[in-house]
Amino acid sequence: MTTSAPGRNGSRPAMFANGFNLGRLLLQGRAFFALIAIIVVFSILSPNYFTIANLLTMSSHVAVYAILSIGMLLVILNGGIDLSVGSTLGISGMVAGFLMQGVHLKLLGISLYPAVWVVVIVSCAVGALIGLVNGVLVARFKVAPFVATLGMLYVVRGLALLMTNGLTYNDLGGKPELGNTGFDWLGFNRILDIPVGVLVMVVVAIVVSVVLNRTAFGRWLYASGGNERAAELSGVPVRRVKIWVYVVSGLCAAIAGLILSSELTSAGPTAGNSYELTAIAAVVIGGAALTGGRGTVRGTLLGAFVIGFLSDGLVIIGVSAYWQTVFTGAVIVLAVLLNAVQYRGRRKAAATGGGPQTPSREGTPAAAGPVPEKTAA
Repeated sequence: MTTSAPGRNGSRPAMFANGFNLGRLLLQGRAFFALIAIIVVFSILSPNYFTIANLLTMSSHVAVYAILSIGMLLVILNGGIDLSVGSTLGISGMVAGFLMQGVHLKLLGISLYPAVWVVVIVSCAVGALIGLVNGVLVARFKVAPFVATLGMLYVVRGLALLMTNGLTYNDLGGKPELGNTGFDWLGFNRILDIPVGVLVMVVVAIVVSVVLNRTAFGRWLYASGGNERAAELSGVPVRRVKIWVYVVSGLCAAIAGLILSSELTSAGPTAGNSYELTAIAAVVIGGAALTGGRGTVRGTLLGAFVIGFLSDGLVIIGVSAYWQTVFTGAVIVLAVLLNAVQYRGRRKAAATGGGPQTPSREGTPAAAGPVPEKTAA
């Protein structure tokens, strides 16, 4: 006789393994239902809100937050935190602005104007390097993630300010005769009427989702985030995974910085200020556990859209910027509270014999790898 774990090989989804439960449905799908509620409410308050043009414009704004949040998701899945992503976003834009303005070699008496693809690669490399430093500090030198990334937040922001003494690089359009035009393509061009930034967000989300759900690295990440010691004893290269998640987080921050600078056609040293908090909020609203091991790309995207559509909706109906901060903060607090309720319930179920609590890609108690079938005589 062969039986299998519910929700994996059985016919009933894990969410309804014990029968339909409206409360559990609303709790686990809170980000989706919150997004629907936001769209409905602001569509009633403003006739210009629910239009294709406005939705695409808001989505292009969300793309920056979403890409940043996807990188943050990987770090949080690993049980860490990355407070330097906002500063990384800012300095990546500054590096792009510096290169677009030309590299002046005084000793040789020449000025170099790199092509846009070179600017993109160098800026992304800077973001990945910052992530690598964070990863080495946390994984090799055992510095607490909060302390390591908080320190890098100030170091990187300071370097961005030093690059221009606090000034902003303006007019990053380039000049045809110098061969460095095309930087604004990321921020203003569209493919099939969809903003390029949104398409980049979709590509990043698909790639990271595939990595998390279809590769050994994804299984290692969920396992090490759920129980680092057990994962290490099982042969998971915990240190390598930890370094790589910070590298990817830095890379995502750099991509977001390029998109933001392209949209603004300028790069300022204070760009991305407090964006790290927005990224963390999007991950939490999407249902990820700050303790690690639980969370999905889908949920994080929904969290980013909740924050972005809420903020833009408040602007459209003319709500004061101060009240916008209050509403956004209230949403974040509510999301954390609901996370606590959701995961506390599961811990209680595990403690009373409901089964061990293990990491999950979909936010439900399931093993990090394939669930073995149980065979009885």
